[in-house]
Amino acid sequence: MSFDVRPATEQRFDDVAVILAPKRAGAQGCWCLSYRLSPRENEQLVGAEARRRALEVLSAREHAPGVVAYDGDDPVGWAGIAPRGELDGFSPKRFPVYPDHDPWILHCFRVRAGHGKKGVAHALLQGAVDYAASAGATSVEAYPVDAGSDRIDRTQASAGTLSMFARAGFSVVGSTGSKVDGHDRVVVRRTL
Repeated sequence: MSFDVRPATEQRFDDVAVILAPKRAGAQGCWCLSYRLSPRENEQLVGAEARRRALEVLSAREHAPGVVAYDGDDPVGWAGIAPRGELDGFSPKRFPVYPDHDPWILHCFRVRAGHGKKGVAHALLQGAVDYAASAGATSVEAYPVDAGSDRIDRTQASAGTLSMFARAGFSVVGSTGSKVDGHDRVVVRRTL
């Protein structure tokens, strides 16, 4: 199956909302902001509408906050990616910084219900790398879960899995020192 992956610009924001908006009334939803904003800014955003507006503002900046995958005209997936300098939530305490690199960070994936196991996440990964390269990035880093052959919960796989990144040409360059459901979260990089 083939998917078209495009930057999540302001013109495509309604498509981003189809993927990220909470389905339950009153739910906060993630809106992929936890790494985009400082902890204080995140705490000040109360309610799904405030979070939606914050991501919409980010979509109008020079670098889109991510990419959207389409199956025809239907938005089916999202991946958050940005230059590390635009991501306030990536503290060196939790995510190692390598001074010889100024990477873009691919930090989350979301595939719409009913579209899993069709290659959407793989298309998002390649589309995010392509977007970063087109914007002048020299490398892309991510912090996937090394689940080995274990199945992991969809929510815990939002950072991606090591096997997925390895198939896309990424190499392990370190460890975050953290675990997700008992599995190591590693640092991977692909030089562009």
